[in-house]
Amino acid sequence: MAQVAKTLHVRNLKQPTTIVTKLNPIQKPFVWIGTIAAAILFVMILVTSGSIQAILYLLGIALGVTLLHARFGFTSAFRRLVSVGNVQGIQAHMIMLAVATTLFAIILGTGFSFTGTTPTASVSPVGVSILVGSFVFGIGMQMGNGCASGTLYNLGGGKSSMILTLIAFIAGSVIGAYHLGFWLDLPSLPPISLAESTGFGYFGGWIVQLLIFFGIYGVTVKIAKKKKPPQMKPLATTSGFKKIWRGAWPLVTAGVVLAVLNALVLSVRGTPWGVTSAFVLWGSKFLQFFGVDVASWSYWQGNTQALQQTVLADSTSVLNFGIILGAFIAAAFQGNFKPGKIKPGVAASSIIGGLLMGYGARLAFGCNIGAYFSGIASFSLHGWVWMVMALAGSFFGLYCRKVFGLSNPSKNDSFC
Repeated sequence: MAQVAKTLHVRNLKQPTTIVTKLNPIQKPFVWIGTIAAAILFVMILVTSGSIQAILYLLGIALGVTLLHARFGFTSAFRRLVSVGNVQGIQAHMIMLAVATTLFAIILGTGFSFTGTTPTASVSPVGVSILVGSFVFGIGMQMGNGCASGTLYNLGGGKSSMILTLIAFIAGSVIGAYHLGFWLDLPSLPPISLAESTGFGYFGGWIVQLLIFFGIYGVTVKIAKKKKPPQMKPLATTSGFKKIWRGAWPLVTAGVVLAVLNALVLSVRGTPWGVTSAFVLWGSKFLQFFGVDVASWSYWQGNTQALQQTVLADSTSVLNFGIILGAFIAAAFQGNFKPGKIKPGVAASSIIGGLLMGYGARLAFGCNIGAYFSGIASFSLHGWVWMVMALAGSFFGLYCRKVFGLSNPSKNDSFC
């Protein structure tokens, strides 16, 4: 009876996303390896590409640490919502987006920049390509068990299957770039900004988006009351200052930190945080090495310089490298870097999921970061469309997961 009462208590009361408990010992050799590797790469970036790229690399490390410490998920948040009605992840998203929107409104409205580069919002067209691409991405991130940012930080954190997901993600991105001309010829509306295209301005657009965030948050509260879903399993943490580098962080705290870091990326390089454009670059340079004329593709028209330069000159690439290393160092401090064997079903699902995410991200002008997070924070209508279609794709993706033996949250679970 005591266990039943405890289970009911867990299911019906909102639980914290962290719990103070004994942590695994620090994996000191891995901490040193990660720190030394991060320092060497920092020097290489500074020497070859300059101080701005080096700063972005450090911001990438901070993003990786934040994502890992909170296990901040986009894939898992969508999966928990559509499967059992758990709204903790989506609520954290809304708080993150509200903070990011506020900061973006100030930066974009005033033209503030740390480097003199005029900040530009991430606003993209709304057409057939984004409808299809975001839906496909939604399926892919459930099968790949991670989104774009999730693939990077889970790879750094020691999740073995993410190696397959990333390779397939890169391949899918290249295929999507090759086909992009066809998709861009399909019907589409022009880029629509809720701030600039409506005449509201950034202050008016900020008010509109805050009302939307507040409305969605209110709906999630009602969903939780009706569904009474299992709560997220709290992550192990500690107390005091050691929590900064040792223990897990509350989900909402991480969301706020991610919003601030995204705003810093915008004010340093002039464009918001993105992930998947680097995957296209890596894959295209690989094909180019073997003689494929990728520069002739419509995707690369007007930007062939990136194909000739080192990847350390690409701001999105150095952000991605930072995320992987930041997550690796954070996992080592937590004592959680423990790669394991990859089951055949997981391997197959990871590869298919990666391919779908890569292809979908190119069609949708971005992923869960570039289109959803940065798009909505930039007041772009395409970010909201991405969210709706990716949620629909995630619902379909739940059934695809079962085919490969992957589990989904159940209403009978104590935690999800």
